[in-house]
Amino acid sequence: MGEAGVRRLCAANLLCGSAVALAATAPRFFLENFSVLGTPLAWLCACSASVGALSAVLYAALRPGPPSRRSSLAHKISRFLKCCMYFFMSCILFHAIVVLYGAPLIESVTETFLFAVLLSTFTTLQCLCVLGPNIQAWIRVFSKNGAMSIWDNNLQITTVCSILGAWFGAFPIPLDWDRPWQVWPISCSLGATFGYLAGLIIAPLWIHWNWKQLTYKSR
Repeated sequence: MGEAGVRRLCAANLLCGSAVALAATAPRFFLENFSVLGTPLAWLCACSASVGALSAVLYAALRPGPPSRRSSLAHKISRFLKCCMYFFMSCILFHAIVVLYGAPLIESVTETFLFAVLLSTFTTLQCLCVLGPNIQAWIRVFSKNGAMSIWDNNLQITTVCSILGAWFGAFPIPLDWDRPWQVWPISCSLGATFGYLAGLIIAPLWIHWNWKQLTYKSR
């Protein structure tokens, strides 16, 4: 881990943050009356697709995770299919958790599932891009003192911030304010998005603040 690695991390986080801004602005040129609050389904799809596509391309180019010992085409196809399966399972799991926390079971099922896709994009997809479909590596990274690189710390912070943002975003929904952004799942999706963006900012700052300790642990 060196200063060049931190610069790469900052650049990657900046590009991931710009993908959110792109998802909020670019669809206006293709969809009439598009807005984050007015067309939440379109926003969820645009944000998930934008962040997911950019993250996959970006991390494939940077290769922050450990190098794979196998480079055969069959291995790459198997790895890709496993990543797709894990991502779909993550969407189903987040959907079930959100329903257990009070989201409508039958009504707004599309909105709930797309919110689960967004949350999986901010969390599971990032882990797949960095760690691959390696559950043991995931357990190591999210265990106490399990991070072995700045990318692991970045995963920890952005994942926690995204989930906390979605959780805090649910607080205004039951309040009797009669605001359009209180409709499910607008506030939760905005909370998750702001939490993800906050994590992208906090992670490099936290790594810089704890530079000596992280450098010592990486040795």
